[in-house]
Amino acid sequence: MHFVRFGFVISMFLLAALLVAAPAAFARDEVVMIPIASVMNMPEAHQKLGDSVKFTFGAQPAGRVAQDFGPYVVNPKTNGFAKSADKACEWAFLSALISLQDHAASVGANAVINIVSYYDKHVVTSDTAFECHKGFLMAGVALRGDVVRLAGH
Repeated sequence: MHFVRFGFVISMFLLAALLVAAPAAFARDEVVMIPIASVMNMPEAHQKLGDSVKFTFGAQPAGRVAQDFGPYVVNPKTNGFAKSADKACEWAFLSALISLQDHAASVGANAVINIVSYYDKHVVTSDTAFECHKGFLMAGVALRGDVVRLAGH
């Protein structure tokens, strides 16, 4: 009888240990850098973004600023379940650009410049790539950019 009770206690202990460890296994957060061009060349990007708002990344030259509407931060997430990091991150980045575009249009701006990755308020500057965090279920991108009206555009 004591042997059965001891086996039950050991089984419950092992089950509890597995339940505690399981979230860590599913909570992985893979940080990847994805080429901006891979998103900008997607047919969906051409359809949804058009050319009414100009985007510049990192230190790319933008032109003369006629009016500055200040910085703006977006942090969209997308379903990452059973998707590659690249695909999930590309969709999150496109969503971020759409949000930046919508905000720019709402304040009368025609550009978002100096766009940087801004995940957890940590700045990663690149002219050619963006940072994405891909977990088991979700992928997320955070961007910060300066919303402006460029002269002559």
